[in-house]
Amino acid sequence: MAGINKSTLARKFAMALSGLFLVLFLLQHFTINFTSVVSPSTFNEISHFMGNNFVVQAILQPILIAGVVFHFVMGFVLEIKNNKARKIKYDKFNGAANSTWMSRNMIISGIVVLAFLGLHFYDFWIPEMIHKYVESHPDDPTRYYDETIAKFTGDPIRTGLYAFSFIFLMLHLLHGFASSFQSLGTKNKYQEGLGGYKSGTSRFIRKFTTAYAVVIPMGFVFIALYHYFNNL
Repeated sequence: MAGINKSTLARKFAMALSGLFLVLFLLQHFTINFTSVVSPSTFNEISHFMGNNFVVQAILQPILIAGVVFHFVMGFVLEIKNNKARKIKYDKFNGAANSTWMSRNMIISGIVVLAFLGLHFYDFWIPEMIHKYVESHPDDPTRYYDETIAKFTGDPIRTGLYAFSFIFLMLHLLHGFASSFQSLGTKNKYQEGLGGYKSGTSRFIRKFTTAYAVVIPMGFVFIALYHYFNNL
């Protein structure tokens, strides 16, 4: 039993690390995308650098893809093992009274986010690979902004899917981001009463992760809606 517990803790620790890595990438990705709203030329410059830098393309990009795959595979593994290990069924334990919707449905929000990543790869990454390595177009540092807004221009369905997916990402992060710190050993226990935290560090982490979980996904939604409505 001790071995099983250690194994589960190790998986949670590894998943927390991969989750924090993806959170950092998400912030970087949002920062770049937001420049498309305030300065198309800056967006082109950064996108051209990211798309043609050897370290980014040959090292960081494969690491990112591996991190995404690892995080979601580990999430499914933990969900399956938790379901098998749970001895108290929900007809005897009112989970809804002791946990949030987000914490009980991480696998659902995770599947939606995974589906979005598939759409994102289909929409951006695969066309980029074809443009550079299959069709071998000449280098054009100014093409990135026009190609990005073209994805949303006149396409309410794609825009709506992006917005819908980022709302589920927000739900996923509202529980997952804070839980990552707990899995890494940060104290994050509830006080008596509703939602209070014992230490100032825990309260700061909860406020910070909640703000991040709302602001960044909603920022992506804003970017998509901005380009859609700005190009009607």
